[in-house]
Amino acid sequence: MAMEMLEAMEVLEDQTWLDPTGDEVQKVVSRVLAHERPTGMWLDNLLNGVWLGHPLHPVLTDIPVGAWTLGLILDGIESVTRRREYAAGADVAVLVGLGGALASAVTGLAQWQYTIGRQRRLGLSHGLVNVGATVLYGVSAVLRGRGKRGAGKVTALLGYGIVTIGAYIGGDLVYAHRLGVTHVPETELPNEWVRALADAELAEGQLKKVMVADVPVLLVRQHGQVYALNEVCNHLGGPLSEGTLEERCVVCPWHGSRYALSDGRNVNGPATFPQPTYEVRIHNGQIEVRATKASE
Repeated sequence: MAMEMLEAMEVLEDQTWLDPTGDEVQKVVSRVLAHERPTGMWLDNLLNGVWLGHPLHPVLTDIPVGAWTLGLILDGIESVTRRREYAAGADVAVLVGLGGALASAVTGLAQWQYTIGRQRRLGLSHGLVNVGATVLYGVSAVLRGRGKRGAGKVTALLGYGIVTIGAYIGGDLVYAHRLGVTHVPETELPNEWVRALADAELAEGQLKKVMVADVPVLLVRQHGQVYALNEVCNHLGGPLSEGTLEERCVVCPWHGSRYALSDGRNVNGPATFPQPTYEVRIHNGQIEVRATKASE
């Protein structure tokens, strides 16, 4: 069974006919959430969960899944016991799920806009499947409102089956394609000072990547102060050494995440996690780095 599901995911990832649609949807979303406009940047940060310190989309997906699961249970109890008091609870659960599904879709689009290739195709498939499930639940709500509870229950059951498929695809996006998780390598710096670079080799305003104990480190000198961060952007793995240096911040060249040089906090997204930083000192003409005290 597991192999069949993996093969199904690979089939979805290879559906290149989805690319034109995905590209057009991505363009529309990116225009609405463009960082060139303060409102666009604010909305993008809001929907991606920068303020939460965690991607917002997976938080909201629990609402429709949980509500519709409860609705399914209440529908089943009502069908078996014929007790009408469960009907009202099931109907409310369907409506709550619809509200959660809308919020999940909006935040999902904000997160998905930064994907490419196979990841984008799988994400689009995930969205389309969930749209289908939401439509079925919308129909179920209408049927229930018109007193056609039997048809409403059957439609909801079909919707639940489809939303389960959508949830599986979403899980594959997170765990197989690492969408919404940190991309910083797991290798850590030692707790002891390690030479990184000769002090004379780091110019003012330069973004320089060095490998220290198999860890990619970004060294930056600004206003005479030397800073060290992990060089791999935690959002989707962009090379910060190829980014832009601003006042007390470095900006990722891929998607514009902005990190404070001093402590790695994300000044704006789409990254939701802070960027790891390291302690720095200049000793005997050498720039040395080590793990921060917080990670010791």
